[in-house]
Amino acid sequence: MAPAPGPTVAALGRALGDGRTTSVAATRACLAQAAATTALGAFLHLDAEGALAQAEAADQRRRRSEARGPLDGVPLALKDNLAVAGLPLTCGSRLLDGYVVPYDATVTAALRQGGAVLLGKTSLDEFGMGSSTERCAFGPARNPWAEDRVPGGSSGGSAVAVACGAAAAALGSDTGGSLRQPAAFCGLVGLKPTYGRVSRYGLVALASSLDQVGPLTHDVTDAALVLQAIAGFDERDSTSAAREVPDYLAELETGVEGLRLGVPREYRGALDPAVQAAVADALDRYRQLGAEVVEVSLPHTAYAVACYYVLCTAEASSNLARYDGVRYGRRGDAPTLAGMYRATRSRGFGAEVKRRILLGTFALSAGYYDAYYQTAQRVRTLIADDFARALSDVDLLLTPTTPTTAFRLGEKTVDPLAMYLGDVFTVGASLAGLPALSLPWGRDADGLPIGVQLIAGAWQEALLLRAARAGERRGDG
Repeated sequence: MAPAPGPTVAALGRALGDGRTTSVAATRACLAQAAATTALGAFLHLDAEGALAQAEAADQRRRRSEARGPLDGVPLALKDNLAVAGLPLTCGSRLLDGYVVPYDATVTAALRQGGAVLLGKTSLDEFGMGSSTERCAFGPARNPWAEDRVPGGSSGGSAVAVACGAAAAALGSDTGGSLRQPAAFCGLVGLKPTYGRVSRYGLVALASSLDQVGPLTHDVTDAALVLQAIAGFDERDSTSAAREVPDYLAELETGVEGLRLGVPREYRGALDPAVQAAVADALDRYRQLGAEVVEVSLPHTAYAVACYYVLCTAEASSNLARYDGVRYGRRGDAPTLAGMYRATRSRGFGAEVKRRILLGTFALSAGYYDAYYQTAQRVRTLIADDFARALSDVDLLLTPTTPTTAFRLGEKTVDPLAMYLGDVFTVGASLAGLPALSLPWGRDADGLPIGVQLIAGAWQEALLLRAARAGERRGDG
């Protein structure tokens, strides 16, 4: 059975603006839905008291005609690897259980500035390491479309919260597909911006050269609204780009007539028939809308997953060194310093985190650094060059988001390689630092959502959103 989601951000903003509802009422509705769907495991922490206080403040601003913008009074959720002052920050790990962060991430501060109501923190695979949100130390999240299926990961909790109506929209993070894959599995729009478009300050790092914050929303208009609020330069983030942020709504409805849409020939294999049919239908629809569809090549695609997991694990092993019981992390008891390190990390980290730390440490170790890490960096350059060549000939690329629809809980936890290969269509854009979006496109025979992916050139989020909106309008009215 399909979930019954709440209103979109845009619709709720209009209702707040003309007085048909209040932020307090909308927030209470989200909190009630979260309480009614606790079995789905969307939230790790709900801040009901704080959210209602924020909602009351938003209603007071509207009564004074001082609304701050389209997000003012709209209830949103944040993945629990983003800092929200005064709330727990666990990253889905026992190691950080009980830690309360004293500052806001830049994206959190941006949402507050826009008047958004922050409901709480959503579930994720531990430290973002997973593609199913089964690796959360506090229990798995479940897909609202079928509770025996995964919601995707690692931003699965954010996707569940939006899909079941417990939040109007949510923020997550995407390292190799962690926004786009949950969006595809849960019937949402998931947008990974260009690397550097959105500040990473206050985002707990998994792989610093890949991580990017982005929205999960019901539709493309909402994705544009949330991205508008969080995008921009931040001097506290050394990877933030000092580039002007365009108005993402200005050309949202202008369509795709005259655009060239590229289809990578290497992305055709190993697809579920329903996903393959959805991609074919999407291409037909874009042709009808006036886009030209052409075939392109990304010749180094076969190496993308291997390249990604070498680089991601290497960076993760370095980033997670700080969780040692001295700087961060619940300290394990032992009579010696080495024993304390061992007790802290062996008891605090889950199996998947340990696996990736070991893999990354090996790739960076003396004698193997050149063979693995340096080689992966060179392959990354080749992959980025592939995308640059393809996007010099076409405006956008259209691909599947995932090879299959949502798989069953437990189906891939004993086979990490099978789980990793589910990222085959999403890691390329991450390695190249490009903006990419998963757009809902029908359902399979079991009623499970399917997503198709659009990829644009660097800093072309406005074009990406415009094309996605054109495809989305096929179901309007």
